[in-house]
Amino acid sequence: MKEALQAFMKRPTTKVGIITAIMFQVIFSVIWMTGYKGVTDRTDQLSIVIVNEDQQLGQQIAGKLEKELPFQMSQMASLEDAKRQLDERELQMIIYFPADFTSKASAPDSQAAVQYFINESNPALIKSIMSGVATTVTSQVNQNAVVAGVTSALGDNMPSEQAAAAAQGLSSRVTSDIQSTNPVKGMNNQMVPMMLVLASYVGAMIMGMNMEQSSLAIQALVGRWKRFGARSVINVLSAIVVSLVGSALLVAFGGQIEQGFLHLWLFQFVFVVAFMFVSQMFLYLFGMAGMLFNIILLSAQLVTSGAIVPRELLSDIFVGLGNVLPATYAVEGAMNILFGGPGVGSEVSVLLLIAAVAILISAVAVGLKRQPVLQGPGVVAKQG
Repeated sequence: MKEALQAFMKRPTTKVGIITAIMFQVIFSVIWMTGYKGVTDRTDQLSIVIVNEDQQLGQQIAGKLEKELPFQMSQMASLEDAKRQLDERELQMIIYFPADFTSKASAPDSQAAVQYFINESNPALIKSIMSGVATTVTSQVNQNAVVAGVTSALGDNMPSEQAAAAAQGLSSRVTSDIQSTNPVKGMNNQMVPMMLVLASYVGAMIMGMNMEQSSLAIQALVGRWKRFGARSVINVLSAIVVSLVGSALLVAFGGQIEQGFLHLWLFQFVFVVAFMFVSQMFLYLFGMAGMLFNIILLSAQLVTSGAIVPRELLSDIFVGLGNVLPATYAVEGAMNILFGGPGVGSEVSVLLLIAAVAILISAVAVGLKRQPVLQGPGVVAKQG
């Protein structure tokens, strides 16, 4: 046993493996603890729009909510415009007062409803936060704004006792009507965007590591540019197969795919290609030591992509970091395709741009590294 332990510890690969395991702990702890620090304190960065079509009670309540709610509050005239922004995740919720809100609230035999629109094609935390906000807003309408609304609607000369009595009756008839757009069917589907990013980038990392080892093994036989070209072709061809397997398995297990299998396959192909070229870029630059950068990038992308926590709740540093990392656009596009939303043209464009930059940087690294290549027995020549 002693001899076996000594033999293992003499191998550089054993030491690298131990160091890698330690670095996973260090990197994930540092990035996740700093990235998610203060998330619950930044809910005021979430955006809520009020659309009011009622010129009496609704107008008063809308103005009060805009001033009092601790979010990025604004009012819009068009419900359709607000829904479009909600669909594009520029908003987190719409509060809507229909034109007949006052008349229904004042009638003794009807109920008035404050309508809320929430886009579920988001991290699950958005729905949880906004559902809580809806409950709070409805409670405020019932407990605080109704007395003023009744007094304004029915006259300032009404005795306060009557206004209070009317408000008490009204408070029991104002309800919330929460309408979810792009509903997500189950927690298993909710976790798919994160799963796609995690599986795709880790797979790209491991594949890149093995490709680097293969490249080192054949460098005496094959020129650097031929190796670079071959690796690039293998990346693209492998991405076709990898994305096909991933998309097919989602369908096989009953995954939710609103925009269809073909859209998902093609989009996954694009971000898998981007992941492969980005992860291998560090290997071109730093050799096997580039795996350390890939571990850092994996952790950073899980935090900043919006797959787990809404990006609006992150600090400015991590939001900016997410803007230049491919996983952010992979998650946004995947949510659109899986759960519903706008097209993914902009996400595809950014992913292709990131892949192109990674290819360019990798090519520069290849051009700057001239290694001797054995071309025959006892012959050494510069690699061309």
